[in-house]
Amino acid sequence: MHGRSLPMRTESVAVWDLFVRVFHWCLVGCVLLNYFVLSDGKTLHQALGYMACALVAGRVVWGFTGSRHARFAAFAPTPTRLRAHVQAWRAGQPLRHEGHNPVGAVMMLALMGCVSALGLTGWLQTTDRFWGEEWLQDIHEALGHGLIVMAGLHASAAIVMGHLERTNLVQAMVTGTKVFRR
Repeated sequence: MHGRSLPMRTESVAVWDLFVRVFHWCLVGCVLLNYFVLSDGKTLHQALGYMACALVAGRVVWGFTGSRHARFAAFAPTPTRLRAHVQAWRAGQPLRHEGHNPVGAVMMLALMGCVSALGLTGWLQTTDRFWGEEWLQDIHEALGHGLIVMAGLHASAAIVMGHLERTNLVQAMVTGTKVFRR
């Protein structure tokens, strides 16, 4: 006698609005182009760097004024939220998060902070006071390498966590909808 398999249940939740998705993929493009193609400090590199900073500034504003899941208050990684998230994973009963989970929120804020620091150090290199300062160039370069490492961790975590949480997080960042499978 063969056991009957139960049909997989799914639930779709609209999570990422158009602004969040456009911000995300435009920032990905700016970072990848600047790091792997245009890292020579020329005009296009600078323009993409400033565009990345403008995107982050827009996302910060949207974090206070945007849709429900875009607002920082919805996913702020407070110590209480972080502790509950980690404890639930340790107990083998991860919590469902429609938006960012608290660890993902930490990464998102770190990525935006790193992009902002890159913009600042890049801009400072164009000023009379810091023109040609090697230590500032070294910091800018280290931040660039750090951003790529963090972005790689972010992408890897999205794939792994999506598998563990039974939802395609990458697809959700394209379509705006998380499909939870049970």
